[in-house]
Amino acid sequence: MIKYFTRTAGALILTCLMNMAYCQEPVKADTLLKKLDSLKVRADTVKQINDISEDAYNENTRLNGRSYLILLGSNIKQEFTKPFHMKRSDFGKLGLYAASVVALGFADEPIQKAALDLRNRNSGVRSTGKFISNFGFQYEIYTLAAFGAYGMIFKNVKVKTVTLLATQSVITGLLMESVVKTITGRTRPNYYGPLEEAEPSFKGPFANLSRTSGGKKSNSSFPSGHTTAAFAAATVFAVEYKHQPLIPIIAYSMATLVGVSRITENKHWATDVFTGAVLGYLTGRQVSFNYHRFAKIKNDESRKKNTVTMRLNYDYGQLMPGLVWKFN
Repeated sequence: MIKYFTRTAGALILTCLMNMAYCQEPVKADTLLKKLDSLKVRADTVKQINDISEDAYNENTRLNGRSYLILLGSNIKQEFTKPFHMKRSDFGKLGLYAASVVALGFADEPIQKAALDLRNRNSGVRSTGKFISNFGFQYEIYTLAAFGAYGMIFKNVKVKTVTLLATQSVITGLLMESVVKTITGRTRPNYYGPLEEAEPSFKGPFANLSRTSGGKKSNSSFPSGHTTAAFAAATVFAVEYKHQPLIPIIAYSMATLVGVSRITENKHWATDVFTGAVLGYLTGRQVSFNYHRFAKIKNDESRKKNTVTMRLNYDYGQLMPGLVWKFN
């Protein structure tokens, strides 16, 4: 997980440096964060409507290195403080999730045994499992880098922006996932100690996450980091391109395959994957919606700027040039 986070952070830094060439006006971090928090509170009360048309991603709303990092900080802050700002409807959703995890938990071991049986009997599952699983790891970095390069080469602001948001979502989701993983300390299904067999047990925050048996990680199973990362990126693309049904279908299908592969590769229990998918989905939506609040702020600021335009007036048979100064 540390290695994965380091690679992702490296890709993030490189992307930010490349985008520094497209700098917009300096962003006041404190002011912007306060405005984002204010709009977040309002969005919790009134349903937020996002403009995802191509024209919505423009000079005003484009991310540069500074605004990217400010927005990333806002995402992390909102993600980690969400439990302290939950509404009644949020508690209802939390209860539904908890009930789902408890119910699925009874099937953790049977699902694991069935998945391993399928893997042992099917050479196709064995040969493709690790490859698919890596789409929640290094292949995801390569894919996002390819999208980012496409956006830059062809000057497609939306593609570039959505790719940057996907990296924000992955970073934010993995930070949250790491905290939950540390707190729960759950045993992985591929862990076999000298005197015990693998079982889906939670050992709590005092479990040794680095302890291994036979070179395998032990108490770092819940939730699945690969699945979290896959759904975090997939959800951003699904939200930003929801008017193109094929993109959400492809994005969520790939993320789901990553989650299933983590089970067939015997790296995670079913509840680990389910929780990773939920965490990634919620993170992706939070990142996308927060960006559109940022875009609204930048567009409002742009409309308030003083502008000077030239116009021609026709008076008494003559064309008279003039300047119009619009200020707010």
